[in-house]
Amino acid sequence: MTAFVDEHRAAYGVEPICKMLQIALSAYYERLRKRREPGRRSVREQRDAELKPEILRVFSEHFGVYGVRKVWRQLLRENITAARCTVARLMRDLGLQKGGLRFRTEA
Repeated sequence: MTAFVDEHRAAYGVEPICKMLQIALSAYYERLRKRREPGRRSVREQRDAELKPEILRVFSEHFGVYGVRKVWRQLLRENITAARCTVARLMRDLGLQKGGLRFRTEA
């Protein structure tokens, strides 16, 4: 959302774009503030930012064959605590999947 507004703000202005997209102007400016000041992010967003590189590292160190469970267990072995569901959500956000590029939930 903010990338689109930033890209077109010179031509159309922020307020008309937000109005067209039905986004509150204050929401746009709050996102900008959070981007500039990472301390304003929620605790979850801050923790996610710490965990994503670790998850990516573990996944790539094991040649992309580790799924959620094994990545989670490896993080625990390295004393990096995270819930299994959090690892699954972040792997999904990163587009990681065991043996491929996309993440699929396993039944």
